[in-house]
Amino acid sequence: MTPARHDHPPIARAELPDDTAALARYLIGKVVVRGLPEGVVSGRIVETEAYVVGDAAGHGYRGMSPRNRSLFLERGDAYVYLAYGISCMLNVSSEMHGIGTGVLIRALEPLEGIEVMRQNRGVERLRDLTRGPGRLAMALRIDRSLDGLDLCRQGPLWLANDDWETGDIGQSIRIGISKDADRPLRFYLRCSPFVSGPASLRE
Repeated sequence: MTPARHDHPPIARAELPDDTAALARYLIGKVVVRGLPEGVVSGRIVETEAYVVGDAAGHGYRGMSPRNRSLFLERGDAYVYLAYGISCMLNVSSEMHGIGTGVLIRALEPLEGIEVMRQNRGVERLRDLTRGPGRLAMALRIDRSLDGLDLCRQGPLWLANDDWETGDIGQSIRIGISKDADRPLRFYLRCSPFVSGPASLRE
């Protein structure tokens, strides 16, 4: 595991690439920080997916709605939605205000607050705590109340950069979609045991 840091200055919005695919790659190795009553819970991003302009798999493809309006905010804000009525998913809005593109955070390497994550998930195995978008949201207690939050400002949830040296980043097609499924818009940290999906997409 990589070392945990107890000081987590937020990433400045100006540091975020203004291209969705570039942002998805940039976020590999960055840290998602969640402030809870029990203390700080955090994890390093090891897998993302980009949902770009004109992408039929993206929630913004058909325009803005009450459900997806946070996706149309300026880059660096949270878009949290409920998938299949079961699991929340954390996304980072991208590009310019009004565009409707974003990056799905698919997996984290747990750093801090691991016991809290275990309680939130009801599982013990470290590898399974935050491997997958629904799992990580549950582990960090991310829900719809955080939708629209500025992730470039310290608060209940934010993005941080601790200058950790990112390893080899892989790229593949996205997971679990049927539209525009052949686009290589998934990015992941090679050799990380915390990356989700089939083994063929983790190599």
